[in-house]
Amino acid sequence: MTQMMKAAVFIEKDRIEVVDKKIPDVGPNDALIRITTTTICGTDVHILKGEYPVAKGLTVGHEPVGIIEKLGSNVKGYHEGQRVIAGAICPSFTSYPCQDGFPSQDGSYLLNEDGTCSCHGYKATAGWRFGNIIDGTQAEYVLVPDAQANLAPIPDGLTDEEVLMCPDIMSTGFVGAENANIKIGDIVAVFAQGPIGLCATAGAKLRGASVIIAIDGNDERLAIAKSLGATVTLNFRNCDVVDEIMKLTAGRGVDSAIEALGSQRTFEQALAILKPGGTLSSLGVYSNDLTIPLKYFAAGLGDHTIRTALCPGGKERMRRLLNVVNSGAVDLKPLVTHTYALEDIVEAYDLFANQRDGVLKVAIKPHKE
Repeated sequence: MTQMMKAAVFIEKDRIEVVDKKIPDVGPNDALIRITTTTICGTDVHILKGEYPVAKGLTVGHEPVGIIEKLGSNVKGYHEGQRVIAGAICPSFTSYPCQDGFPSQDGSYLLNEDGTCSCHGYKATAGWRFGNIIDGTQAEYVLVPDAQANLAPIPDGLTDEEVLMCPDIMSTGFVGAENANIKIGDIVAVFAQGPIGLCATAGAKLRGASVIIAIDGNDERLAIAKSLGATVTLNFRNCDVVDEIMKLTAGRGVDSAIEALGSQRTFEQALAILKPGGTLSSLGVYSNDLTIPLKYFAAGLGDHTIRTALCPGGKERMRRLLNVVNSGAVDLKPLVTHTYALEDIVEAYDLFANQRDGVLKVAIKPHKE
């Protein structure tokens, strides 16, 4: 096997380039994956624009679909040549957050070798390693740490495109529905129908919501939301969303609202249409302080629940998501709207970052088929 590979790395603000990089060595707890398909995430665009800091020269990307090239000596139950995915979040399941039931927060508390805290702080993205603190997946190969805990075999018959959403977008969207406390027969509103919002819509349907209101400013995305389970679609460019939803619910408000954009406006609207005792499930990544309007928050007396989440990872999470795809309950392949070779990834970033040509998700193929 060649000792060098192609990888898309962060060079500086507004520059991600494909360079030659050494194929990583495999430690006893690792697995080397030959990437067959990966994709570009909105977080990667934040990295490109210099809005989220990573080290220069880091390989970006965090959504791997591939084939096991080499296994570490401690990794059991898998074999070389096996098709697998790993979550965008690859927890060790040894840290305090992992054992406290929040594996996506693995490593959030940074400790010295003697076990004392090194920073007296909290790093909310520490559980996210690929393309953040270790080399990521937009490359010919990626090293998966703690492979025993994170590799999930792909069921026979499923294509890369059918499972490409599992490592991040599907896992994140579904946890939005899971955190929303949806009960059978509930009314749920999902703000923003990008890839994560679309998966949240699909997740709300699976959780038993009978009325799902999808909100976006793009009619094509609203049509996809309909195909994934939305019963009502609202284009915010054509109506007052809050007024319309309150009319639809006869003034009661929705049981749950899922916010999948990360803006003050959508967060505020999600709270405004929430019933007393309802749940606001937040998936957006916010870049500024949020203000909670007093009247919508009922002065803190409305029995509201606000939940946030970081994409759940680990092999059991991935197994469950693969089961959903394999059962035919959800088809997320239509979210993959474009395909590019790794060597053309700069062009793919330009398309995705500027949201041209109806793009939702881009499949990146590091190897010529």
